[in-house]
Amino acid sequence: MRAIATRVTRASVTVDGEVVGKIDEPGLLVLLGVTHSDGREEVVKMARKLHEIRALRDEESCATTGAPLLVVSQFTLYGSTKKGRRPSWTEAARPEQAEPLVEEVVAELRERGARVSTGVFGAMMAVESVNDGPFTLLVEV
Repeated sequence: MRAIATRVTRASVTVDGEVVGKIDEPGLLVLLGVTHSDGREEVVKMARKLHEIRALRDEESCATTGAPLLVVSQFTLYGSTKKGRRPSWTEAARPEQAEPLVEEVVAELRERGARVSTGVFGAMMAVESVNDGPFTLLVEV
């Protein structure tokens, strides 16, 4: 499981012209990708890491500040561009495996007390964000 976590001052996800998820204050925009070998162990580790990672200003975390997270599924994080000009998606988990794991990460974050908004799995989404810093991390478990 891997994620791109970006510190933002605000972010939103729009599907078919409707805002489906947003944060209107400093927090993290998380693009979350799932691969074939991911399971419950990776879910728990990723949720903990995203909640506790000290990526906010003054080396704070969402856990210590109560800052929100906007989690957006992103299968393309497992795209490979090693060969040719067309990305390969063979390392990305199929939707029937990935969707429940993305939902579990969100549920685990909420169980930890995090405020979480989301995109819509599998939808064509317009993601807007105002990066703060910019400060962006690749998070892998």
